[in-house]
Amino acid sequence: MAYQHLSVQQLQEMQAQRTINIVDTRDPQSYALACIPKAFNLNQGNLEQHLSDLDMDEPLIVCCYHGISSQGVAQFLFERGFEEVYSLDGGFEAYQNAQSSN
Repeated sequence: MAYQHLSVQQLQEMQAQRTINIVDTRDPQSYALACIPKAFNLNQGNLEQHLSDLDMDEPLIVCCYHGISSQGVAQFLFERGFEEVYSLDGGFEAYQNAQSSN
């Protein structure tokens, strides 16, 4: 078993139905400009701190720029013991495009 893929629509549905955690792996400057609400920036400097703060039983969504590098991070987090890990297909760019079309 491994991480799963998640579309922006599925993310929005999941946000409405249950508690989830969203980690944004983009650089701190991009994250500071715009991010998915309630997402936190995950990087090498704060990785251990954030991982220890998260409930390993809650869904964990990983977001990057375009949905490519988040796949490796999602697999890493799954291997660290998180039970339900997703990589956001299309990344933050897809999320932003979906928001601007609504």
